[in-house]
Amino acid sequence: MSVPVRQIRARYSTATITVYQAYPPEIALPAVSAGRFVAPFKRDRMTWIKPSFLWMMYRCGWATKPGQERVLSIDITREGFEWALARACLSHYDRGLHGDTANWSRQLKASPVRVQWDPERALRLHALPYRSLQVGLSGEAVDRYVDDWIVAVADITPTVERVRDLLRRGDEQAAAAQLPVEHVYPLPDRIAAHLDASPDTAPAENPERRHRH
Repeated sequence: MSVPVRQIRARYSTATITVYQAYPPEIALPAVSAGRFVAPFKRDRMTWIKPSFLWMMYRCGWATKPGQERVLSIDITREGFEWALARACLSHYDRGLHGDTANWSRQLKASPVRVQWDPERALRLHALPYRSLQVGLSGEAVDRYVDDWIVAVADITPTVERVRDLLRRGDEQAAAAQLPVEHVYPLPDRIAAHLDASPDTAPAENPERRHRH
């Protein structure tokens, strides 16, 4: 079955969903120690969370890009994640959702969350013909993320480096076996419509519990 164009795929349980971020060590390591983001993390900047592991790898270049040398796996509450999505504004104008550009511009300025659908990535990081969601948090959403939603923070850089080395050796099968298992995230209908997500063609919810990190 073909993959819908705009669909959230993630590692999740009945209570949490895993998102990814990449930072320099001076931000990542204190966050791991504290179990939440602490200084020098800055709350006044927009912070982008990504449910797709491979999109994160594309963004950080398998933890090789400056300032993105440490990759974090962050478990947050599904309640918080859906709070953000329900209050999000698409980062691009959509006539069917926004009516006119002035209305979209007002929504974008007023919303503490913005989302964008970017091409999903394959193991070798080339673009796929369907999209993956990024979620940008600012203002109240960042405070809620840091103070209320985060359940656990883990540094998964060793796994990232292991997969990167396997790919360099041409062992794609072994590399793929290291990836987290991601399932279609069951968005409530009202949120899916708000995000212009593709109609849900997934089977009943089946959160993955055999996490491969």
